[in-house]
Amino acid sequence: MLEIIEKTLLAGIGVVSLTQKKAEELIDDLKEKLNLSEDEGKKLLEKLQDAVKENQQKLEEMAREEVKKACDRVGVVTQEEVDGLKKKIAELEKQLKALAK
Repeated sequence: MLEIIEKTLLAGIGVVSLTQKKAEELIDDLKEKLNLSEDEGKKLLEKLQDAVKENQQKLEEMAREEVKKACDRVGVVTQEEVDGLKKKIAELEKQLKALAK
């Protein structure tokens, strides 16, 4: 039964991020209701935290990709492109000064 609840919780986390406090409260409730040992509760809490971190990283990456796509659609240039243009301008200015002499 514990395995089913654990899998359900891990699947249910999905996109939702639990705070440390909420996760601990959830584990405390489960420990009481399912007579979990302290060690079992800690292991379950660690699994939940790992799942939350993994999902958070996936969400952040997805958000970055969507922002990048939106910027590309709108035509926003990247800092890298701006830096490249600045370098080219500096080179052209240097060439112009050399020709003016």
